Amino acid sequence: MTVEANLGSAIGQRRSVRRYLPGPIEQAVLERILLAATQAPSAHNRQPWRFAVLDKASAKEALAAAMGQRLRQDRTADGDDPQAIEADVARSYARLTEAPAVILICADMRDMDQYPDERRRNAEYLMAVQSTAMAAQNLLLAATQEGLGACVMCAPVFCPDVVIDALGLPDGWQPQMLITLGNRGTNGKHRTRLPLKAVVTWPRGKLGEGLTR
Repeated sequence: MTVEANLGSAIGQRRSVRRYLPGPIEQAVLERILLAATQAPSAHNRQPWRFAVLDKASAKEALAAAMGQRLRQDRTADGDDPQAIEADVARSYARLTEAPAVILICADMRDMDQYPDERRRNAEYLMAVQSTAMAAQNLLLAATQEGLGACVMCAPVFCPDVVIDALGLPDGWQPQMLITLGNRGTNGKHRTRLPLKAVVTWPRGKLGEGLTR
């Protein structure tokens, strides 16, 4: 099978899988997935992505407990139903601790361009986040090709300080998302996609009269 066929298969088969079979993932498999992530394009080729691999119960439990506490605080402040809050916290804890491996994806701005004005600083940060997200997509497709299930959790953006403290991350690492990984306990659900006509336009521009695509 060609590389193109493999890629098309991985894209078509990728699902958000939240339940996994017990058992570790081989380190060689994790390293292949991470290597694929690092092949993504990035702004200025600065490669701002950083990865923390949690494959030990102690690390996953520490992170899940800390994030759960912040979730409880936030939702309590919102005035939500206490039973619903505890169910949400328990669900989040289980998703993190029951996955054989969890990869935290971070962005690091230290090698990105620096600007004196906020407009360009914000643009540079967004470029780093976009680069990191492209690495995450590579990681998801590589995991699918390895026969693993995976799911993205964006909760770290709500509590980056908690994540940094719970894991003792290096200076400059800014948490963006978590990806749970494991051998599939379910196949995940196929989600329908919007048709192209709902998400695509072909702008001609202000001087585009008479142009055709």
